[in-house]
Amino acid sequence: MKDFLPILKKVELFKGISEDNILLMLNCLNAQKRQYNRKQTIFMIGENVTSVGIVLTGNVHIIKEDIFGNRAILADSGEGDLFCESFSCSQTEKLPVTVVAATDSIVLMINYRRIITTCSSACEFHSRLVENMLGILAYKNIALNRKVDYLSKRTTRDKLIEFLSFHQEQANDNVFTIPFNRQELADYLCVDRSAMSNELSKMRDEGLIKFEKNKFELFLD
Repeated sequence: MKDFLPILKKVELFKGISEDNILLMLNCLNAQKRQYNRKQTIFMIGENVTSVGIVLTGNVHIIKEDIFGNRAILADSGEGDLFCESFSCSQTEKLPVTVVAATDSIVLMINYRRIITTCSSACEFHSRLVENMLGILAYKNIALNRKVDYLSKRTTRDKLIEFLSFHQEQANDNVFTIPFNRQELADYLCVDRSAMSNELSKMRDEGLIKFEKNKFELFLD
C-alpha cells in the first residue's frame, strides 16, 4: 500500500492524518485493494453495499439504466475520490444504481462500519475519520445539487455551457480536461449524443469553444 501513499494523502477521508498513521489505519480498517478491468461491474444494482470505495487509479462511474436500456451517468469518481459512501451510510438494502469501472482501475474497499465505529484498539484517529466522512457527504450533496443545475437548463447548449464553465472554473484555466468521452458526456447531461455533438460543433464554429477529444478551451467572456 506504500506505493499509493501519494494518492492516499490527498484523499479527503484521511485529511489531517500523517502518512505513517494512514498505513496503520488501513490495517485497522482491514482495507482491501481490488483491481477492475474497463467496463467491469464493481457493484450491481440490487446489491446490499456495506463498503466505501476509494479510487486509487482509473475512473469509476455511477450509472442508472431505465427499463428501455437508456443509461444516465449520475457521477464520476476519479483518482482519490470516494464512491458509494452515501448508500453505505444510509444502509440502503438494495443499491439503486450500478457502479462500473470506466477505465482499468484499482480500488480500495473499506467497510463503512469500521470507519464510523471505534475499533478495539481505540485508534485515536477514528474521530477524525468520522469528521472527514461528514465533510465528504456534505460535499457530495453540493455536487448533486450542481448536477441538478445542469439538468434544469432547458437546452443542450445551456447544459453544455453550465457544465464546461464549472470545469473551467475548477481548473482555473481556459484550457481544461473533462472526465468523459462524448457518449459519457451525453449520458451525464441526459441528452442525445448526436444533438450534443452538433451543438458542440456549432459552438466551435461560433468561436465559443475549441476541443480535441476531452480537452476543451472556453471563450465565453
